[in-house]
Amino acid sequence: MPTITVIDETCKACHLCIPVCKPGLLHRGEGPFNRAGYAPVRFADPDRKCTACKVCAQVCPDVAIRVFK
Repeated sequence: MPTITVIDETCKACHLCIPVCKPGLLHRGEGPFNRAGYAPVRFADPDRKCTACKVCAQVCPDVAIRVFK
């Protein structure tokens, strides 16, 4: 089952990954905040729709997203 891990301390909450996720599995974080004061993006896939396309990781300027198949 594919999954995405967001590295909370690296994520600057730029939200560039959210619109490129076709199944809509990435969401704005509402907390807790990381040491830099950002609420990292959250990944939720209860219906297992992630295809591990890696587009979210490719657009992340801070390399804060890891995609696993």
